Amino acid sequence: MVQGYCMKCKAKQEIKDAKQDKMANGRDCVKGSCPTCGTKMFKIGKM
Repeated sequence: MVQGYCMKCKAKQEIKDAKQDKMANGRDCVKGSCPTCGTKMFKIGKM
């Protein structure tokens, strides 16, 4: 259960289909989508 901020809904949401990834600079991040509107969500840090 990872939470991030949805820019379209303007609220914190649980990230749907969250997958851990690495950014170009080597930092960890989590990518997924908003369960309400389907917009892509992104959070810096680990799951």
